[in-house]
Amino acid sequence: MPKSFSPRSCPIILLTLLTVLASVIPSFAQDKILGGYFEEWSVYYAGYNIANLQQNGVADKLTHLLYAFANVTTTPAPACSIADSYADYQKAVPQVPGATPAVAPLQGNFGALVQLKQLHPKLRVLISLGGASAANTAAFVTAASTAAGRQALASSCIDLFVNGNIAAGISAPGLFDGFNIDWEFPTATDTQNFTALLTEFRSQLNALGKTTGKKYVMSFDGPAGSQNYVNIDLRNAAKQVDFITIDGYNYAGSWDTQTNDASPLFDSKRDPLFGQGLDIDSTVNAYLEAGVPPHKYTMGLPLYGAGWTGVPNVNHGLYQSSTGPSPVPLANGTALCTDLLGNTPGCDPLLTPGLATYSTLSTLTSNGYSNYFDRRRIAVSLYDPTGGTFYTYDDPTTAFLKMLYVDFKVPGGLGGAYVWALKDDDANGTMVKTMAAGLGQSEE
Repeated sequence: MPKSFSPRSCPIILLTLLTVLASVIPSFAQDKILGGYFEEWSVYYAGYNIANLQQNGVADKLTHLLYAFANVTTTPAPACSIADSYADYQKAVPQVPGATPAVAPLQGNFGALVQLKQLHPKLRVLISLGGASAANTAAFVTAASTAAGRQALASSCIDLFVNGNIAAGISAPGLFDGFNIDWEFPTATDTQNFTALLTEFRSQLNALGKTTGKKYVMSFDGPAGSQNYVNIDLRNAAKQVDFITIDGYNYAGSWDTQTNDASPLFDSKRDPLFGQGLDIDSTVNAYLEAGVPPHKYTMGLPLYGAGWTGVPNVNHGLYQSSTGPSPVPLANGTALCTDLLGNTPGCDPLLTPGLATYSTLSTLTSNGYSNYFDRRRIAVSLYDPTGGTFYTYDDPTTAFLKMLYVDFKVPGGLGGAYVWALKDDDANGTMVKTMAAGLGQSEE
């Protein structure tokens, strides 16, 4: 291969090579992580339950399920707390078929998770701590700032979720196999404390493992934007965890006035924002160059799209001005949702202007939209010239090609991939199953 060849600068050539290599994936892509975030609130308007994962076969494909979220508090002391007790362990949710029925007092999502683990003993279930809440962010800052605070937080979280002391009279030991720390986001003054917090969790989990004989899992959520990951000591933070769930989305969104790809694999000189690191490949390179081992890099893939309206019919709507976020469509794509309060069934379950689930977006080509694939960026978009509405999202083609990138980016590949969020896939779990195929999972 000529020394001048660079996959980073020749995505079309790389795409061709990856496609050829697809036939040998099972030989090389072994033991890849395939994770999925399950949002506790998905059991409400979306009507998506743990049981769905068993019914549509997605549970057979996942290696890790990340349950979002638990809260972090500092009142009266640093501790973990349940974010939604009704959804977590009180609500009557559909039983997971084939498992021992869940009964009171442990019902809800937690009871269903116990059922799912009965049927899939190799599935690792992690509780994700924090999330985008400002209260959680402030609590992380305070708790991580002292050794005593870090010790108290880790001890509390382990007792609540790993030991399973859920509430008075409710015990579920072994419900969770570890943690995903989602601190959004450490500032420059938090850099050392962030690593120290991970170290404390890792130390306490290792100590517990010596008594139980189990290997517990630690991970943290890694941001895609350089303004956020620059505040993390990536090399040393990575030493404390089994893998990192690294965002591969939100590179663009309805907060921007100009349309763009929200989750492109590669940069493009056609992009007005070229060279600003707003693509997955740039994020991967930055993490690897910072010292993160490739096998700990887990690529995030969105099961939702970003949308704009008031977009002129130029370049299929890409890189164009807009008048604002796209309106919320009905879940079947036939019209627009007129009730964003969640009182009327049938709307896209995100109920948020500028966003729509893959499940909804997959219906739009039957409802006036045209689909466009950008082979330079490995990105796909939808455009309706009549309504001037543009969406950027991932479909099975981009999902599969991104998994080939995971398989072959470096010798041995990256660690795997995950999705946010499981409820946003179609009823058959098409996106997750496509990713599993791209990561070399057999059909058995």
